[in-house]
Amino acid sequence: MLDGIARRIVQPGLDRAAALLARRMTADQVTLAGAGFGLLAGGLIAAAWPGLALLALLASRIADGLDGAVARIRGKSDFGGVLDIACDFVFYAAIPLGFVLADPAGNGVAGAALLAAFYINAATFLGYAILAEKRGMQTQARGEKSLYFTAGLMEGTETIGFFVLMCLWPAGFVPLAWVFAGLCLVTAFARLRLAAKVFG
Repeated sequence: MLDGIARRIVQPGLDRAAALLARRMTADQVTLAGAGFGLLAGGLIAAAWPGLALLALLASRIADGLDGAVARIRGKSDFGGVLDIACDFVFYAAIPLGFVLADPAGNGVAGAALLAAFYINAATFLGYAILAEKRGMQTQARGEKSLYFTAGLMEGTETIGFFVLMCLWPAGFVPLAWVFAGLCLVTAFARLRLAAKVFG
């Protein structure tokens, strides 16, 4: 929902940084670095260091913003698009899993529900993207992407916001996870309704 607004705010800075970074790293290397920071964030959460995890989390998302800008400078590839979305989902899984590992008894059910909601939401997102590609649909509403991105209630910006809140308020993981899971399911069902309208 907020990705378009966030992109307009941060993209100029990302483009300037990417112009320097592109001399030293490929887009795929930046993508993998972002995934590494995401896994580090999950590990730090599991070790009960959510403050340090927040720094790794933010570094991960900065890298996720930079990889596309670097790709536009050095040249995009279809594999880069696949790697990017795969590493995004590595990040999305690592943070809730970190909280579950930190307190399995207290956070396990809410964490599992959130991961299930991510799974369902991802299925509708990727399914829509496949059918959009099949029909030759294009959009740059979320910037220049390798996949067709449909707008939704819960997008990357909202995900980062919830994860930041969880790191700042670890004791609130359970209610935050349930709210987040519910909103992800609303997004998934809204996308299914849109798919029925567009592709039905």
